[in-house]
Amino acid sequence: MIELIEDDGVAVLRMVGGKANTMSLEFCQTLTDRFVEAGRSSACAVVVTGTGRIFSAGVDLFRLLDGGQPYVREFLPTLSTMLTTVFSHPKPVVAAINGHAIAGGCVLACATDRRLMAREGGRIGLTELMVGVPFPAVAMEIMRCATAPQYFEDMIFSGATYEPNEAVVRGLINTIAEPVQLLERAIAVARTLAALPPPAFALTKRQTRQPALERLQHMGRSMDAAVEEIWSAPETFVRIREYAARTLHKA
Repeated sequence: MIELIEDDGVAVLRMVGGKANTMSLEFCQTLTDRFVEAGRSSACAVVVTGTGRIFSAGVDLFRLLDGGQPYVREFLPTLSTMLTTVFSHPKPVVAAINGHAIAGGCVLACATDRRLMAREGGRIGLTELMVGVPFPAVAMEIMRCATAPQYFEDMIFSGATYEPNEAVVRGLINTIAEPVQLLERAIAVARTLAALPPPAFALTKRQTRQPALERLQHMGRSMDAAVEEIWSAPETFVRIREYAARTLHKA
């Protein structure tokens, strides 16, 4: 589900969770565990990437529909833990976005410190409201930190996805790379960040994330309770089923 290899001191996490690397309960738990392992290891930095033409298509909607309300109540905190773990990781974290990064896949990429995307590799964006679900608190804070302020609300409310050139302007990614060079360049960026004094880097990173982390501490729990209520509502499952039938051609 998540392969972990080391490339000369850089931990490379490759998502291999099926064709679309969709985020199930087990997927989120495993990715969290891998980031914890990387944090405790001698690796100086972390690179996360996908396989084929998809980085991640976000939450596994079919697993959500099958599991119903009990699954949602277990899944959402696990998803939030995974995103928080990546967002607050003390070591440099770089995303090598090999293909489509949609909804939760976009949020995961934006939780990293630097994002490289393959040229003509796919699209990236936030489709949560098109599905009919609100953002968990940590996902909203990640996007608030990552994206250009003037585009933030439009990206959230429009549900649009963007090609790499458009994504750079909006802050969703930092750099476009040729597909054959993507991972190599991402590892090089990770090493450049890791060359900074680690204690100073970790503290500075925490300072840049501090406003978001404080908002999560003060308001995250109550916000996520409201998020869970909507995700668990019967009418939401109807919307998800309609979205899946309309866009994924599955009932």
